[in-house]
Amino acid sequence: MKRILDIGNCGPDHGSLKRFFTGNFDCVLDQADSAADALPKLRDTAYDLVVVNRKLDIDYTDGLDIIRQIKADEQLSSTPVMLITNYPEHQDAAEQAGALRGFGKLELQSSETIERVKSALGE
Repeated sequence: MKRILDIGNCGPDHGSLKRFFTGNFDCVLDQADSAADALPKLRDTAYDLVVVNRKLDIDYTDGLDIIRQIKADEQLSSTPVMLITNYPEHQDAAEQAGALRGFGKLELQSSETIERVKSALGE
């Protein structure tokens, strides 16, 4: 069973993501609100994928900042990370920061998103 960490999504969006991930993959989806919440979880648990909201619900922090922190940390840098946003320019910036190309919430059920996540999970 794969383990995924969702960072920065509000309750309803986390619920949508949980339905998407558990409906399409054999996985568990954990939730973190901020970098302060996420980084200890990432150090204590082996995650197969991390998805980060473009703007964190708790304080509107830029999700790219968390991606950069993860990719700069020697212990965490190999963990696959995706940005959740519908904006291609933000996906480009996330890729430049070391993330895999992510997806937007409007694309959740698209076959392209499912294939992208499947590849990220190594399935």
